[in-house]
Amino acid sequence: MPLPFAPPLEPMLCKLSHIIPEGEWMYEPKWDGFRCLVFRDGDQLTLQSRDTKPLERYFPELHAPLHASLPERCVLDGEIVIATDGRLDFDALLQRIHPAASRIKELAARTPASYVAWDLLALGDDDLRATPQLERRTALEQALAGARPPVHVSPMTRDPAVAADWFSRFEGAGFDGIIAKPPGAAYQPGKRGLVKVKHDRTADCVVAGFRWYKGGKDRLVGSLLLGLHDGEGKLHHVGVCSAFSQARRAELATELAPLRERALDDHPWKEWAEFHAAEAPEVRQPGATSRWNRGKDLSWEPLRIERVVEVGYDHLQGDRFRHATQFKRWRLDRQPADCRYDQLEVTPAAELAAIFAHR
Repeated sequence: MPLPFAPPLEPMLCKLSHIIPEGEWMYEPKWDGFRCLVFRDGDQLTLQSRDTKPLERYFPELHAPLHASLPERCVLDGEIVIATDGRLDFDALLQRIHPAASRIKELAARTPASYVAWDLLALGDDDLRATPQLERRTALEQALAGARPPVHVSPMTRDPAVAADWFSRFEGAGFDGIIAKPPGAAYQPGKRGLVKVKHDRTADCVVAGFRWYKGGKDRLVGSLLLGLHDGEGKLHHVGVCSAFSQARRAELATELAPLRERALDDHPWKEWAEFHAAEAPEVRQPGATSRWNRGKDLSWEPLRIERVVEVGYDHLQGDRFRHATQFKRWRLDRQPADCRYDQLEVTPAAELAAIFAHR
């Protein structure tokens, strides 16, 4: 008999908050990886991404552990993660997308992935999507009681004080915040029925260049390229700021035009202005090929290193912002040389092994 429902299935989504809700909630760490629904029907195994695409070929090392740890017939919701040097490593995940099978095999051996489950949507002949969240959690813990690494069950607490501790402490292991779930809620595919709590921080960054908006070359700015100086004074590309209205994109094109004049004369990223690097150089740069979207136009326009912007960000991954930042305001009172990494809040690393082992 087949599963109660077949892939693809839209996953349940989150709405954003910067405050941990209190009251009748279930709290889990927000894992920084690839969202993945797992469908197992005997020997058949399907790994489905958030946008309903198949993931099986990219993570062959998970096939045997999932068969060994999961019930014979089930559907799970969770996350594929890779941990390196005691932290979750999203860049290592990105390397799995699109390369040849031989390269995937090599990466699977070098940086093996883990699967973290947090919801059970079907078990045997039973469709559990209408079952309350807390009951699904209990069923998940029972179904995966014998699971062994690299298959894990995500930690969960009902205590907001514990969630607040996780929110501050787990970030050092590469976590992306906290997820809050209503214990009585059904699973709602495609609906924002969960709450995602993320850090809300600001930083002053150099605006070292920009990219044109797709279809708006010479008229509309698509994104600002941000930089921060390290302790030796080198300017690193740390991310982008891109959420602008069409009117604001046009204003930025006019506003930044004077900074384009002779921008390459002394630009620290001059060697990358018209060159897409084949290998990562010593300093992070903005012109490298995108692993996520092969063929995407990543050409950019340099600007003189004179303008500073204050941006909002939630999470630092290594030496760059994990997500796109939010434009706050121009800082005409700040000098580009003062935009350094040491202004950023750094959370000491938590012990990832202990988090994986938590029940």
